[in-house]
Amino acid sequence: MKRTKRRLLWAVFCCIAVLSVSCASVDYIADAPARVRAADWGTMQTVTVAMQEFAYQPSELRFTAGVPYKLQIRNTGMMKHYFTAEDFFKAIATRKLQSNSDGEIKAPYFSAIEVFPDRSLDLYFIPVTKGTYGLHCTIEGHELHGMSGTIVIE
Repeated sequence: MKRTKRRLLWAVFCCIAVLSVSCASVDYIADAPARVRAADWGTMQTVTVAMQEFAYQPSELRFTAGVPYKLQIRNTGMMKHYFTAEDFFKAIATRKLQSNSDGEIKAPYFSAIEVFPDRSLDLYFIPVTKGTYGLHCTIEGHELHGMSGTIVIE
């Protein structure tokens, strides 16, 4: 009887583990590389957001699904800030994050982007999953002082 219970518990555990891994694989756009390759980057639209103490300007960003974008994230403030929008990053097909002086990073998605004062980073992406996503700075006290916003994919 004990063996049967242990086997049943083990089977349940394995099913939960498989489901967890399966669900984790859909956290970001699975076909992002194909979407990035197929996009016409010559039609890319550029949107700029400025980070400062303690706000994003503009505080609402809007994107159209399927359109390639370059999001210029500029820190015009006196201290470093974060562009944190993990759910938004999972709703886009990311091509790259580029520094105009230091190089680029390619990854399926990001959880946060840190930008130092008087610097900028460019995020190249294609919005995929329509919805409204939160944006905030994760430095202690910054969100409390108003450093938050909204990102909409239409």
